[in-house]
This record gives sequence, structure tokens and C-alpha cells, in this order.
Amino acid sequence: MKIGVLDIGSTTAQLQVTEAVPGAPPLPTHAFKQRILLGEALGPDGTIAAEGVDRVVEAVRTAATVARDLQVDRMYAFATSAIRDATNAADIAVALGNETGVQLRFLSGEDEARLTYLAVRRWYGWSAGRLLVLDIGGGSMEIALGRDARPDFAASLPLGAGRLTRAFLPDDPPSPDQLHELRHHVRTTLRQVSDRLLWEGDPKQVIGSSKTFKQLARLAGAPPQRRGPFVRRSLTRKDVHRWLPRLAAMTSGDRAGLRGISQYRAKQSLAGAVVASAAMSTLDIACLEVSPWALREGILLHHLETVTDQEHPLTVESLQPLTALAPAPTVVTSIKR
Repeated sequence: MKIGVLDIGSTTAQLQVTEAVPGAPPLPTHAFKQRILLGEALGPDGTIAAEGVDRVVEAVRTAATVARDLQVDRMYAFATSAIRDATNAADIAVALGNETGVQLRFLSGEDEARLTYLAVRRWYGWSAGRLLVLDIGGGSMEIALGRDARPDFAASLPLGAGRLTRAFLPDDPPSPDQLHELRHHVRTTLRQVSDRLLWEGDPKQVIGSSKTFKQLARLAGAPPQRRGPFVRRSLTRKDVHRWLPRLAAMTSGDRAGLRGISQYRAKQSLAGAVVASAAMSTLDIACLEVSPWALREGILLHHLETVTDQEHPLTVESLQPLTALAPAPTVVTSIKR
């Protein structure tokens, strides 16, 4: 059975297709990505404007066509904070259902943290011991800590790189005062969870699983993505602190010329680096590993765990909600042929 996971984020909508084989890793067979740039369509009242909704609808419609052409049996479409936190989130879900036939599921921030942790745990294995997982997205930052299949602690903070760029860094490049205010806000917000995490003691390994950490690691000399997922990539706090003032002095256009930073993520790359720097300092992290697996793989793994053997394929009934979810029309979309 072919399963597709469609992740609708703040910058792109990404479809990943995997053959569902019990016991096998969810390595993708096909991938599709289309830019939607929701940050550019977000109004001051938190509403995603019509042009942003149109971009989402078109991207989802194209992804559904790709999935149909690839003979995907089931596709799971989910939205993270970019749409989840929009004031017209429910209207967007209805529009997608009416215009594309794809029914959207909203993941809570805690679900994102748990699912990302699940993916990282599977990638690194039980021998990795207790893991601290950090993920900096466009709208939120997820943190999870644990040693078992489920984390002992999972939290989501409103520290996404796109959200912070819109709120604190209107100038390009930002002024020193803007950067100071952003750093203060990030440190203050991190205190909501830092005492608890520090009380737990040092984890055996710290993992960063988001595009922000991948970009920073690439700037610091990590191998490019074309080298594949099995190449070790790491990032030190010294590397982040060394690059942060350089990024702050650049315009977004200059940052887009750096290795590992795309044109469409260049503007928010500075805010992401500020969050990474503050998190590594606050939590006393000298070095972390960069995971190739994150939320999409966590979604796949969660559903693949319901398969006991190839004689019992996935069904709608077997796919129960992860935890308490925000209201959404449905959970699963079957791709009609």
C-alpha cells in the first residue's frame, strides 16, 4: 500500500509518498513540493488573505493529482501552526474539502512535538538513550524529551521563525533595537520550559530536526542535502554564535546567496538563528545532531505502527487520532481513482 503525507506549512506544501511495509523504515519513494508563502498573506488580525488561500488550494489540488498519478492509496493532509493559528482556519479547511476533495487535519503543537520525537527516536534507535529534540518551524517551536517511544515531556512555543520575523524584524536588515527586543522575547518565552528541562538533567543526545538547524549546520560546513540522509550532520553553539551577527548584518537578499539558505526562507533565517542560539544557550547545549527525519516521518510511523503484517492493510478504522486534536472535518482522505 502506498501512503502519502501532505504537510502544509508556512512556506511550502510538501507531499511525501512511501510504500507501507510493516517493519521497514518509511523511506520516501516520491516527493512533491510547492511554495505557498503563507507568511506573505497573513494579515494583522491573523487572517490568511484570499491570495494565500488560493495558493494553498492550488498546491493541495496539484498534490492530490500527483498522488493519484502515483496510485497512492491513502493520503493524510495536515496543517501545522501556519494555518492552525489563522483566524480563518476552519474556512480554509472547508475550501480545501470543497475544491480539492482533500480533507484537512489540524495537529496541535504538542502532537507535532510528539510525532517529531517519534521520528527522531526511530532514526537514532534505543541506544541513543534519552533524547532532547528541538524543532523550529515557521509558526512554532516544538520541544520533546524522553527515552521511550513516547516522550516524557512535549511542548510547543510560539517561537516560529516566520512568526517572529513578522512580529519583531520589519526592517531588512533589522536595527539593533529590533534584534535586542527579539532576543529578549525569545529568552523570556523559553523560560516557560527551561527550568523543567534543566531539572531533568542532561540528555544523552540533543537533536535538531528542522530546516533552521539544517541551514545553520550547512553554513557551519555540514555536507549538503544531496549527500543523502545517512551522512552525519552536527551543529555547535559556537557555530551559531559565530554566524548570528553575520546574518544580522545582511539583507535577506544577501542571506539567500549563502549555502543552504533558499531565497524563500532567507528573510526568516535570522529569526530562526536567534531562536536556535537562545535555546542552545538557555539549555546549555554545546552541540547537537541534525536529524533527517522529522514531522512527516513521524506521521508515517504513527500510522505504520497500526500494521501488523501485509495481510492486514491500513484501513480508516485502524487510524485513530494521535491525541486530542483541534476540530477538523475528517482525519483521512482516500485518493479516488
